[in-house]
Amino acid sequence: MDSQNKSSILQWFIPTSIMMVVVVVMLVSFSSKSNKSAELSVSKNMISAVEGFGKSFLHELEVVSKIGEPVCALLEKQGMQEITSAAELLCVAADCAEIEKVLYVNVDGEGFDQTGAYVDVGIEEWFQTAELLDTTFPYIYASKDQAAVVVKPVGKNAVQGYLLMFYPMERFSDILVQSGYDSTSFLAIVDMEGGVLGVSGLASNECIKDGNLFAAVDEETDQETVKELQSRIKNGSRGNLLVQAGKQSYILTFMPLEINRWDIVLGVSGFYADRQVGYLSKDARNMAISLLIVIGVFFCIVMVLNIVGKIRSNEKKKELENKADTDLLTGLSNKLATERKIKDYMIKNPDTQSMMFLFDIDNFKKINDTMGHAFGDEVLRTLGKQIGSIFRASDVVGRVGGDEFMVFLKDISNDHDILKEAQKVETFFKGFQAGEYVKYKATASIGVAIFPQEGEDFETLYKAADQGLYKAKKRGKNQLAFYKDRPNAEQKEKSASEE
Repeated sequence: MDSQNKSSILQWFIPTSIMMVVVVVMLVSFSSKSNKSAELSVSKNMISAVEGFGKSFLHELEVVSKIGEPVCALLEKQGMQEITSAAELLCVAADCAEIEKVLYVNVDGEGFDQTGAYVDVGIEEWFQTAELLDTTFPYIYASKDQAAVVVKPVGKNAVQGYLLMFYPMERFSDILVQSGYDSTSFLAIVDMEGGVLGVSGLASNECIKDGNLFAAVDEETDQETVKELQSRIKNGSRGNLLVQAGKQSYILTFMPLEINRWDIVLGVSGFYADRQVGYLSKDARNMAISLLIVIGVFFCIVMVLNIVGKIRSNEKKKELENKADTDLLTGLSNKLATERKIKDYMIKNPDTQSMMFLFDIDNFKKINDTMGHAFGDEVLRTLGKQIGSIFRASDVVGRVGGDEFMVFLKDISNDHDILKEAQKVETFFKGFQAGEYVKYKATASIGVAIFPQEGEDFETLYKAADQGLYKAKKRGKNQLAFYKDRPNAEQKEKSASEE
């Protein structure tokens, strides 16, 4: 008992001591770590937000690109000569993509728009310098139109020209709306040289007002930070940097869009970032106070939690064991559970007289063949539900085969009770019916063996009961037979009077 008490004390003393040490360490290091943790959390939140904004922007471009695919297939079939019908296709593409400008041009940039009007973009710098068939750069920025041009080749290797769909970058300006960021924040698409291609939010922000991110931060920010910003954007990395622009500090969060070597950049003022860090630090302080309160009441509730935990654990364990032991169709014990329960009883009560019933449904294959397997399952389900209710809760009732069931009755003290239980099982099957709408009277052949006289272990007793089952079937089914035939009550009275 003393060893159990010591074990119980150690069981709670060790985790309690560890918890107290952890709390003390947390409180001691709190002042230096809380701000760093909050800053890291704000940084991760902004990176996550930028990733979401980028996916939203790319999704819109991909939608435009998908709309262009069937249009390209139709243009490839009819060529550029049929301007009227081709222009109608361009109109359809513009309406579906909700854009205002769609062109069909040859490899020199000459063609027409959705109205059928002649256009020549071959003189445009973006058309002359672009690698139009390079799938690494599926979009081109047209500065004159302030649009991202979705390029779709018509015909193999653009032998019949290009479908050009102009996505206006002004639509990008709606992305930051209702995002939760303050009015000084901005979202921008920039190229490798820091050129601003599109802005969402405050377009007059000091970081982007001149159209180039690098140029704006170069004036106020130290050169090492500027070089780091340029290097990270050109190398396609993601992260955060603190910069200065117009005597105001900004946190720039950037991430590559994985197309055209464009980056998406979120800029928030240093004041906004500090405010978010302050909110998170405040939560951390409140958490520390809560921990102090928790440690005060911990000793009072730890024992209750332990008891409740053990009860729940035992209940859960028992529930899982019951599920593992249960036959899903009948709700009775399955074969493994039935054997285990009977064997356990035999080991603990080797001299206690008991009896085993082994029975199966007569002509069950015929039931399945004539009335269907679903009805056969209903017969087994009904049998399982009803047969379990006529025995004691301590008895073992299980399904051990397709239509084979086993019942083990514990502690049957005399022959009178043996015959009584056998008669009860016979009577049950005389009145057994299955089926909700079509009532079907199912019969069974039953074999009985007595423990320990006819089998001191499970295997031997099972074989004896199986012999009784075989005997019942041989006699014509729909009856019960003992492994060793026993006189009924009338025979026993007659033999007693003759003596």
